[in-house]
Amino acid sequence: MAILTFPDVERLVVDFLENRAELAGVVVDNRPPAGFDGTQKAVLVSRMGGAWVDDQHLDEPLVDLEVYGPDKTTAHTVALSARACVLELADTVYGGAVVVDVSEADGPRWLPDHNRPAGNRYRSTIRLLLRLA
Repeated sequence: MAILTFPDVERLVVDFLENRAELAGVVVDNRPPAGFDGTQKAVLVSRMGGAWVDDQHLDEPLVDLEVYGPDKTTAHTVALSARACVLELADTVYGGAVVVDVSEADGPRWLPDHNRPAGNRYRSTIRLLLRLA
């Protein structure tokens, strides 16, 4: 029996998004940068759950994108850019996995961050379907 190695889905999304021209000048990571107060343009990526489908050798992670900006309009614009980019993840090979499908579980929604009251945040959730080798 082979030992499964699950890819770091957060890093997969971060690596895919961080060098996209559409997100130039935007911090993309799975944790906020030092001194982050929510007013910087940023996309924070977090796996929020999902499930392993053993008989099909598929991982179905749910990934949240928390998108921040200095004002609501900028945060919304960055959220729409991140949304468009992440939907292009299909067919991406990462480690021993390939992204078979990407779907939106919940589109960008305004969600103020009470821990960072000066910030402007949109949040969305994507569902990835990864086939593991």
